[in-house]
Amino acid sequence: MTKTIMITGATSGFGKATAQLFAENGWQLIITGRRQDRLEALAKELGSEKALISCFDVRNQQEVDQAVENLPKRFSEIDVLVNNAGLALGLEMAHEANLEDWETMVDTNIKGLLYMTRKVLPIMVKQNRGHVINVGSVAGDYPYPGGNAYGATKAFVSQFTNNLIADLKGIAVRVTNIEPGLAETEFSKVRFKWDEEKADQVYQNAAPLTATDIAEAIYWAADRPPHVNINRIEIMPKCQSFAPFIIDRSE
Repeated sequence: MTKTIMITGATSGFGKATAQLFAENGWQLIITGRRQDRLEALAKELGSEKALISCFDVRNQQEVDQAVENLPKRFSEIDVLVNNAGLALGLEMAHEANLEDWETMVDTNIKGLLYMTRKVLPIMVKQNRGHVINVGSVAGDYPYPGGNAYGATKAFVSQFTNNLIADLKGIAVRVTNIEPGLAETEFSKVRFKWDEEKADQVYQNAAPLTATDIAEAIYWAADRPPHVNINRIEIMPKCQSFAPFIIDRSE
């Protein structure tokens, strides 16, 4: 039986790499995102018979509902949902941050994930099989200056994942949170609103994770035997470590 995976934010980074890896392993895919041209290019690469394009914005509940409700029968039994769509905007201190950026992060990283999960999860419960894989971040566990709202949205993802696991006791639906550290994708370009020079400085003289590293973690979690649930995977590059506590000695 061919398995089906639905991936949000499949137009770049972790989502695109995940689509490529699952396609290589014989899965059929529902690839979603807001950029139709990128979805079409990816579908062509993966094979049109294997990949279904669904272009919508996870922040819009009506679009999410329509996208899932209108899936062709062949793609309607979703085995894995990867809630990957998300972003960081800005790195200003909280008292200087752009409130619209905060709202966009909440709408995408929290509400978009909620809309997708609430729509797809009943399908999985009804078929008594499935796997929700959320893409969180180490920023949800460890604070850093300027991470304010972004880190808080990823902390939500972590706790929501844990609560889903609790809710699904006795039901054969698994839930996993993947928490990447420093990874070189379009993440920093988006954070700094396509200031490429600023984005490149984030990875300067470092060896960050790649999108493929995270895709492999997602695939490994999904490929475990049905009785095994991987609650959480925290993954950082070797060049990244934990910062010491900050002590203000100005007084």
